[in-house]
Amino acid sequence: MITPQHIHIDDYAYPLPDERIARYPLPQRDRSKLLVYRGGQIGETVFNRLPDELPSDALLVFNNTRVIQARLLFHKTTGAQIEIFCLEPAEPADYAQIFQQTEQCSWHCLIGNLKKWKDGTLTCTVHLGEESVRLTAEREETHGTSHLVTFRWDDSRYTFAEVLEAVGILPIPPYLRRQTEPTDLQTYQTVYSRIKGSVAAPTAGLHFTPEVLAELDARGIGREEVTLHVGAGTFKPVKSETIGSHEMHTEHFAVSRRTIERLITASGPVIAVGTTSVRTLESLYYLGARLSMTGLTDHADLPTVEQWTPYTDKVPGISAREALQHLLDHLDHQGVDRLVAATRIILAPGYEFKIVRGMITNFHQPQSTLLLLVSAFVKGDWKAIYDYALDHDFRFLSYGDSSLLL
Repeated sequence: MITPQHIHIDDYAYPLPDERIARYPLPQRDRSKLLVYRGGQIGETVFNRLPDELPSDALLVFNNTRVIQARLLFHKTTGAQIEIFCLEPAEPADYAQIFQQTEQCSWHCLIGNLKKWKDGTLTCTVHLGEESVRLTAEREETHGTSHLVTFRWDDSRYTFAEVLEAVGILPIPPYLRRQTEPTDLQTYQTVYSRIKGSVAAPTAGLHFTPEVLAELDARGIGREEVTLHVGAGTFKPVKSETIGSHEMHTEHFAVSRRTIERLITASGPVIAVGTTSVRTLESLYYLGARLSMTGLTDHADLPTVEQWTPYTDKVPGISAREALQHLLDHLDHQGVDRLVAATRIILAPGYEFKIVRGMITNFHQPQSTLLLLVSAFVKGDWKAIYDYALDHDFRFLSYGDSSLLL
């Protein structure tokens, strides 16, 4: 097994002129450009022609997470503005449960202008229709760079989801270097987003329209969904010289029994829509491989897939189908129909993909872990792909154009 810890992140730099970063999406999602990489050959088309480029027996896997309005602005009596960025549920720790709370809940948060919030409770007024609700925030203990914050509101008729939707601000990527605008509430969500929890969009999916999805269905191309809630760590730059010193963030995901069954029986290539779907699918393999070693237990929680798990000699060399079958057996043993787990996996050059045979993804920042993932998938040929995109007027990053890598 090739270990990637020694990889120098400087080897994954490329010139990205500011004008090539798409600050806004195109008026029509599916009119973006689509680079097609197939067997080392590079071409281009328009995204709404994607069904023409896919094998007829392909199975596409989408991430159905929905971006929450995770930024909350409070003002102290001194006038100082404090920004609280909700990262991950703490109490209750389950996403579905925390959004249904009607009195209080706690989140792990990033805090802007922290030096101005030494102690005390922050308060703001939330307008819900004709009603006004008092929302408070109290800072508890600190965990690394994040802080535990407890929110309380004085009207139990409203859930935290409703409070957040009324007062929160949708977070857009910092590299767009602009404030969130009303249009982002629609354009920075995929048309198939359903499950609230992300603080960043799975941007490869932003190009899909109901028309493109309908055309995929008409051609019999399979579609399945997973849920991985994207955290702020997706924008975390690699600051170390080699990636061995870079710490990957934890991401929580859920996959249904039906989707696992479809992955087992798929006759054609599994194509992941976005790097979040890639990380989810590849993490499934290592969860199943772990179960093949430990056997079924009465403990419902599966271990987190750690950052360097794929690069150790401790992973048994079983097939993807065998690993997935172990996951189905685990669900049977637990009497549930949905697998819930977490991953810190890093997919870097030297990695051998177990489940994913194609991916749809945007063009990523230089020296990012997402670029490492792309390089791993195309066996180091990322430079040719990005040179083509730069030479042919492709738009980059979250609101930019897309690529199909086969």
